[in-house]
Amino acid sequence: MIIHRVVLTLGIVALTSIGTKAQGPVSLSLQQALDLAAKQSYAVQASALEAEKSIHRSKEIAAVGLPQINGSVQLQNFLDVPTQLIPNFFSPPGSGAPELLPVQFGVPWSMTAGLSLNQLIFDGSYLVGLKAAKELRVQSQQELEKTQADARNQTAKAYFGVLAAEEGIRLIGESLPLLEKSLNDVTATFEAGFLEQTDVDRINIQLEQARAQQRDFQQQANVARMLLALTMGTPQGTPLTLTDKLETILKDPNETSLSEQELVASSHIELQAANTIVGLSVLEHKNDVVKALPSLGGFLQHNQVWNGPTFDPGGTYQFYPTTLWGLQLNVPIFSSGSRIQKGKQTKIAIEQAKVNQTATEQRLIAIAEQSRSQARTAMDNLLTEERSMNLSKKILDRTTIKFNTGSATSFEYTQEQGNYLMAQQMYIQRMVELLMARADLRKSLDLY
Repeated sequence: MIIHRVVLTLGIVALTSIGTKAQGPVSLSLQQALDLAAKQSYAVQASALEAEKSIHRSKEIAAVGLPQINGSVQLQNFLDVPTQLIPNFFSPPGSGAPELLPVQFGVPWSMTAGLSLNQLIFDGSYLVGLKAAKELRVQSQQELEKTQADARNQTAKAYFGVLAAEEGIRLIGESLPLLEKSLNDVTATFEAGFLEQTDVDRINIQLEQARAQQRDFQQQANVARMLLALTMGTPQGTPLTLTDKLETILKDPNETSLSEQELVASSHIELQAANTIVGLSVLEHKNDVVKALPSLGGFLQHNQVWNGPTFDPGGTYQFYPTTLWGLQLNVPIFSSGSRIQKGKQTKIAIEQAKVNQTATEQRLIAIAEQSRSQARTAMDNLLTEERSMNLSKKILDRTTIKFNTGSATSFEYTQEQGNYLMAQQMYIQRMVELLMARADLRKSLDLY
């Protein structure tokens, strides 16, 4: 049945549940369930953290253009002071003294402590990077909105799955007392010698099938509740009470009017995301262009240097300062054509992003129309199945009267009872198809 397919789909799409303890009982309307999913579903939590990361990434890029201050301390101890040979200027030629003398110009101990300040003055890539960081923040926010819409959509389907399964339990529950009464009556008539064992067996089989179907609906409802908790980010085992009624949702004007609403593609979150990709591609191309421009930076350094024969910093021998500042200009001159080829690639990437933008818009229009058609068809199918179920119920009622008066056989009675159970199942299936079609239509129209 379609409820089984819904359960399987939700189970595949939903994230693996996080092991947390169950909460107290929770009563939820459909809207409350959707709001809860948009706030705390596991996928939304992950997407929200990613959006927060993009904010810090943007600030990180901005900080590159601010002063960068670093400190350093270096201590050196020469176990063997470097020795050099110099010409012997101290002895006259021919005195027999060596021509070269070994000398040591350093001391065993030295220490340097310093601070450096670097400031970016101009860099075209940095200016483009600031704009790109803002676009990335927008993109992360758009991804969060898309994730929230998906969470609402999956939660709505799980909510509908629970209500549909419970409706199946209710409908079959209405038939069980009648079947049990029929079984008791047929058994009594059989014991009186007016019916055969086959008549009793037929009714008994029908009753067992109805009970099995009711148990199946109950299992589907239990699984759908678990998936509902999962899509909302609620710990498994939390008692959930759904306050909205299935009939109310089916007749809700906001739901019934969905098929008549037009798609506003320009405001759809997926098209906005495609527009952002185009903007990022343009900025990437600009970044390749400005890389050909010079970059200028400034620096300021201050060091304190100490040297001595023994380790005694600042004692006998004091620290001596060294301070300097300067500018550094980097000028790209020749790259053997690599920058040109890179620029051509990013220019093509812009065209690709624009093609994706157009394709996204057309896809949204097509999906919206397809979802609208499916919703209308599902509504027609539900109305048809509802009429069929009502007719099947009337036929069963008439056959029951005939069977009780002996005008109909047990075969006819069980056949009509089976037809009615099948009509109930088809009615539930059509109901689920309509609810799922409306959920998909709402998503395609970006109304979550």
